[in-house]
Amino acid sequence: MADTTPRFALPFILPGQAQKELFHNEALARIDIALHPAVEGPPAAEPPPAPVPGECWIVAPAAGGDWTGNDDKLAMWTLSGWRFLALPPGASAWNKAAAVPLLWDGYQWREGELASAGLLVNGMRVVGPRQPGVPSPSGGTIIDEEARMAINALTAALMSHGLIE
Repeated sequence: MADTTPRFALPFILPGQAQKELFHNEALARIDIALHPAVEGPPAAEPPPAPVPGECWIVAPAAGGDWTGNDDKLAMWTLSGWRFLALPPGASAWNKAAAVPLLWDGYQWREGELASAGLLVNGMRVVGPRQPGVPSPSGGTIIDEEARMAINALTAALMSHGLIE
């Protein structure tokens, strides 16, 4: 049997283990970091000067100070000092400063991005896979410049939002 859980490395209490409360309390501290994490802002390279217990940050790559060697982990200040936790790919945290999600893809934290195969509203798909581009109007016996400008503006807006090529 392993000594820790596979995803968050929470310590197991093992048979015959002395001071079981230490291992139990460590597991609770890590769960407190991992369960619906909300961080103070985007990844930071240095610890804050006066952290408050319970505040959490994401350690930026090549961080210094007390965070050295804990790149891309969650860092939470506790009464016992810094606790660090590596999250599995697909985990997310809420950036309280920007009010957007951060997604850990296993290589980097992506801020404000939501990955989806489509968008449903009341059970109806309103956004799906990207569609091919729409050609601008041309030709015809009667040319309506205002209509063409409106169609071109609509096509440009759809392209700028990435809905069509």
